[in-house]
Amino acid sequence: MTWIFGYGSLMWRPGFEYQARTEATLHGFHRGFCVFSHVHRGTPEVPGLVLGLDRGGSCKGIAYQVAEEHWPGTLSYLRAREQATMIYLERDIPIRLKGGAQVRATTYIVDRTHRQYAGRLSLEEQIRLVRQGVGQSGANPEYVINAVAHLEAMGMAEGPLHDLHMALMAGPAKTN
Repeated sequence: MTWIFGYGSLMWRPGFEYQARTEATLHGFHRGFCVFSHVHRGTPEVPGLVLGLDRGGSCKGIAYQVAEEHWPGTLSYLRAREQATMIYLERDIPIRLKGGAQVRATTYIVDRTHRQYAGRLSLEEQIRLVRQGVGQSGANPEYVINAVAHLEAMGMAEGPLHDLHMALMAGPAKTN
């Protein structure tokens, strides 16, 4: 059996067949809006902003167990989806499943040297990018809404993601 760790859209839209799905934790990386989206939630001319795994901290997400006979097709699908612009580094790293077992899982970590790496942005800049972003997978605000909904369903309250979500739901900023 092979495992995949999802921390963004893979949580709500995996797009592949799996045998088991469970919550999991990855140590050494945290989830953050640190990737300029040029395909799925934006374009190179009008980028959106999506999640990436960046170094430090820990991240709760979803682990999917994939049967060996489905692994080649699943990996091919993931590479096409996650590596459209090569912003992510594919890694096989240890995760801890909800029940306590440790397994190795394939996941995608942000490449800090890539031109789409946004780093830490102010809340105002995140809001601006998310509001403007529209790509192959739809409008960028939908991505934020889905991410927060799935984190809340797992009992997780992540301050910065929730702050962005609340600001987007409040509507456009007022100007004087």
